[in-house]
Amino acid sequence: MAEQTKRIAINFGGGYAPGLNAVITGIVLAANELGWETVGIRDGYDGLLFPDRYPEGGLMELTPKTTENLVGTNGCILGTTPQADPFNVRTLNSDGMIEEVDRSDELLASIEAAGIDAVISVTGSRALGILWKLSRKGLRTVCIPKSLENDVASTMLSFGFNSTLSFITEMLGRAVQAAQSTRQIAVVEVPGQHAGWLALQAGMAVCADAVLIPELHYDSEKVAAKLRQKMASGRSYGLVVVAEGAEPIADRNGGSNGNGSKMKSALSPGATGKEGLNVIERSGRSAADVALAVQRLTDQQTYPIVLSKLAGGGSPTVVDRQLGLGYGIGAVRALKNNETGVMVVFQPPDVKIVPLTDAINKVRTIPADSEMIQLARAMGIAFGD
Repeated sequence: MAEQTKRIAINFGGGYAPGLNAVITGIVLAANELGWETVGIRDGYDGLLFPDRYPEGGLMELTPKTTENLVGTNGCILGTTPQADPFNVRTLNSDGMIEEVDRSDELLASIEAAGIDAVISVTGSRALGILWKLSRKGLRTVCIPKSLENDVASTMLSFGFNSTLSFITEMLGRAVQAAQSTRQIAVVEVPGQHAGWLALQAGMAVCADAVLIPELHYDSEKVAAKLRQKMASGRSYGLVVVAEGAEPIADRNGGSNGNGSKMKSALSPGATGKEGLNVIERSGRSAADVALAVQRLTDQQTYPIVLSKLAGGGSPTVVDRQLGLGYGIGAVRALKNNETGVMVVFQPPDVKIVPLTDAINKVRTIPADSEMIQLARAMGIAFGD
């Protein structure tokens, strides 16, 4: 491939994360050193599947000059999309109805017509299977993992996580100050549908009273007991950090509103299986449930705060700038070494390449006996388990 590759493309799927422009910079600079051209596909694959939407063209030429001031900037010059699945593209049919059709062959034909020899895709864990299927159909592809929740398997650190962690920690610090001044209990929900890394690490950084994560189902009474103990010592305020996917022990096996819910089966793929205000969009449900339970059990006023929608914004930290550059360079190296259907991973202190199959349908969760959890328990942080 080192001799055949002359033009590579970059695209992003799965929404925004701090540091995307740093990845672009790393790829462009490394490719330029090899004499390769680089282009960006706008909005996932939409720049090729729906070129008529882009008066300036669905592809953007990328050069060292284009990227020389991008590393620490916000946003993404190529755009992102939560729906980057060419196998299921929403389209209006002849009857004016929306249906999902397989346009993967059209996409591959457009890539070939544009003279693109390989695609570097920057995406989260949900899209890894899509990239694997495209590689099976002949696309030369390398994946770079991004995740606000650090839940991509096979890598110790997805880019975007460190910036999100810094922001969440700052917001938790403010929540503690507000709780202390008003003598209330703040219940703050953070991203973490399947993995509790954000809740755990940010909660430890601000010495939270309790941290509730998906990996450990919680008992509200045990959480309340921790807070009552604190109040008995004269400190009449508290902070509970809740990951979005945290569940009480009663719901471990689905509970009365579990996966068998008829309502859930009739709704969109985003349905939570919980009746009520959060049945489609689960954001805010965990904070509301915990705040209500704690208030009832402590007779202390609580207030829920939801950071989920704010967590992905802002500027990248220095760590994410370096990681984004490293991931981008690693992806170009993989193509230079004739590797495809692979993912770049960070396994300190090295950037390595692993098959996509090592991470598909897997989640990087926190082991119940992990050192991080043991350290948190030693600090007096309750998990409610």
